[in-house]
Amino acid sequence: MLKDTNSNRKRSASALSIIHRKKPYHINNNNKNLKQILILSFDALKERKARSALTILMVIVGGGLMIAINSAAQSAFVNKQLSTLAPNILTVSSGQHGFRRPSGPPTIIFNSEVVNRRKSLPYVQQVIPEYQGQLQLNAMGNIENSQVMGMDPTKLNLISTSIQLVTGSSIQANNPTGMLVGDSIANPPGMTTPFITVGQTVKGTYSFVDATTGNLQTASRSFVVTGVIQPTGNNQVDRAVIINEATANSLFHKTGKYDSMAVAALSGDYVNAAQQEITNIYGSNNIGVTTPKAILQARQQFQSGNSSFILDIAFISLLVGAIGIITTLYTTVNERIKEIGTMKAIGAKSGFILSLFMSEALFVGLIGSTLGILMGIMGAYIMTGFAPGIAGGGGAAASQVSPIFIPHDILNVWILSVALSLAAGIFPAWKASRLSPLEALRR
Repeated sequence: MLKDTNSNRKRSASALSIIHRKKPYHINNNNKNLKQILILSFDALKERKARSALTILMVIVGGGLMIAINSAAQSAFVNKQLSTLAPNILTVSSGQHGFRRPSGPPTIIFNSEVVNRRKSLPYVQQVIPEYQGQLQLNAMGNIENSQVMGMDPTKLNLISTSIQLVTGSSIQANNPTGMLVGDSIANPPGMTTPFITVGQTVKGTYSFVDATTGNLQTASRSFVVTGVIQPTGNNQVDRAVIINEATANSLFHKTGKYDSMAVAALSGDYVNAAQQEITNIYGSNNIGVTTPKAILQARQQFQSGNSSFILDIAFISLLVGAIGIITTLYTTVNERIKEIGTMKAIGAKSGFILSLFMSEALFVGLIGSTLGILMGIMGAYIMTGFAPGIAGGGGAAASQVSPIFIPHDILNVWILSVALSLAAGIFPAWKASRLSPLEALRR
C-alpha cells in the first residue's frame, strides 16, 4: 500500500509540473507537454510490470499468429509443387472417381489400341501409359512401402519438368530389374541415413490377382537401384519408384491393361481442347480427366479455406488482447481515482487525462505489435521448417521451403494491432477524463 501511495505521489508531482504553466494546458500547443504525458504513461506501465506484460503478450500472440500463418500459407512450397507439373499434361483414368475410391468398375479398358487412338487426336502431342501398384521394399532389413509407377522412364520429364538425378544415376529404360527411386523413398523423413542408394540391390514384395484362380498371390523380386531422383516437390514422383512398363505389366499381371495415362497436349493453351476431345469420344461419365488447372484450383481452395480459418483464430486472439487492454486500463482508472481527482482539482483538463490513458494503450499497441511481427517472422520459419514432413515431402526438399513476407501485409497487421489497442483504450480513458474531482477526492 505504501509503495502504491509513493508511486501515485510521484506521478502526481510529475503531472503538477506539467499543469502549472502560465497558460492553461493544451496538448496540441506544447510538444514538451506531450513528451511528459508519454513519460508518465510509460512509468505507469512499468509500475504494473506483470499486468502490462500479460496485456502486451496478448497483442504479441494475435499479431504474431497473423504474420506467421499468412507468411507460411503464402509459402512457395505449394506453388513449387504445382509448378513441377507440366502445364500441358492431363491425367486420364478409366471411370469417374469419388473422394475415397472409384465409384464403380472401369467401363473402358486402357490398352495399346486406346493409347494409339489418343495419340492421333489433333491437340495431343504424346501419350504416356502407366501401370500402378504397390511394393514393399527390403533394403538390408529395413522396410519401406512404396507406390509403383510402371512406365517408360525416359518420358518421366514430360510429367514432372524438374526431374534431376543424383550423381551416379542413370535411366535404363530396357533394364527389367532397374529401378528409379523418388527422394522421399530413398531418404525417408525422420531418418538420418539414406534408406537406399544408387547401385544397391533391394528386394521388392508385391501382390497380384491370379488370373486362373482369382486369388490374391504374393511374390518377391530383386531390383537394382539405377538412379535416385532429386526432390521435385511433386509427391507423385517423390514418393514412388519407377520401373519400366514391361516389368510392371509382368509383375502385377496387368495383361496389357493400363491403370492410367498421362496425355501431353501440344501446349498448355490446348489442354482444354484436348480434354474436350477425350470426353467427347469416351463420355464424361466413363472417363476421368484431371488437369493441372483443376489441381491448382483444388489446392488453392483448400489452402484459402484453411488459412482463413486459422487467420480468424489469430484475429480473435487480437480481440482477446484488446479486451485485456480494456480490463487493464479500466482497473488502472479505479486504482488511480484519487490521483486523477487531484490532477483535475489543480487544473488538469479532461483532454490531459484522456491523453494520459490513451498513451498507455498506445504503448501497449506499439510494443505488442512490433514484438508480434518479430515473433511472427520467427514462427513462419519454424512452421515452414516442418512443412515438408506435414505435406508429405521430405529429404532435401526441406531446404527448398521458405515463407514469403509481403511488406504491405506486415504493415496492415501492425496497423491493425495498434488500432485495436487504441480502440480498446478509448472507454477507460473516457471514463477517467469524465471523472468528477469532488467524487474522486471523496474516495
